[in-house]
Amino acid sequence: MTTSTIILLIIIGLAAGILSGLIGVGGGIIIVPALVYLLAFSQKQAQGTSLGILLLPVGILAVMQYYKQGYVDVKVVLIVSAAFIIGGFFGSKIALHISESILRKIFAVVLILIAFKMLFLDKAKKEPTQKNLTEVLQNKT
Repeated sequence: MTTSTIILLIIIGLAAGILSGLIGVGGGIIIVPALVYLLAFSQKQAQGTSLGILLLPVGILAVMQYYKQGYVDVKVVLIVSAAFIIGGFFGSKIALHISESILRKIFAVVLILIAFKMLFLDKAKKEPTQKNLTEVLQNKT
C-alpha cells in the first residue's frame, strides 16, 4: 500500500467521521462512494470494507459473509477506522455549535450530491470475478 493511498484512506476516514459526528452519516453514504470513486473499489468491495469499518458490534455477521468472499480489505478497514474515530470526535464538536436548520441543510446537500453522482455520472464498472479478485486486490498493495 502506497503512502498516497494511506493518506487518501485517512482523509476518507476523517471525512466520514466528521460527517458522522456532524450530521449522522458516514458508512454507506460517505465511505462506499469514496472507495468506489477515489480508490476504484468494486461496489461489493466498498460495501464489505465499509461494513468492516463499522464492524463492531452491528455488522459482524454481514462482514463475515463479505470477508469469506474476499470483499473486505482489512488494511483499509484498520486505517479508515482509526481516522473515523478522530473525525467523529471533531465532527460532533462542530455539530454541537451549529443550528439544527443548518445541519439539516448540510445533510440534504450531501445526500443530493451523492444521489446526483450515482444517478447521472456513474459509469458501469465490470465486476471482478472470484478468479481475478485476488489479482485486483494484490495490485492495490
